[in-house]
Amino acid sequence: MEITGKIKSIGQVQTYNNFQKREVVLVTEDKYPQTIMVEFTQKNVDKTQNNKIGDRVTVGINLRGKEWTNPKGETKYFNSIDAWSIAKSGSVETEEDLPF
Repeated sequence: MEITGKIKSIGQVQTYNNFQKREVVLVTEDKYPQTIMVEFTQKNVDKTQNNKIGDRVTVGINLRGKEWTNPKGETKYFNSIDAWSIAKSGSVETEEDLPF
């Protein structure tokens, strides 16, 4: 799957033991824009280095889901958006062009 939009924010690289991730927030350019956070992990973190706020990008993603049962027997569900590619498709010239 792919998401296309403008970068609203790029988080710092977070490292936990040997695991690293970076969160990137996009605003889609749909009729009803959506603000979506995607996570780049491990080797894919490096793919975000040349991007900046306002860049128009297309991000390749996989939707991930997990079921977890806590010690009380309650089942919880978690979703994540795992990003594996990012490609610029144009840049915003001024801050007035940003949708946020």
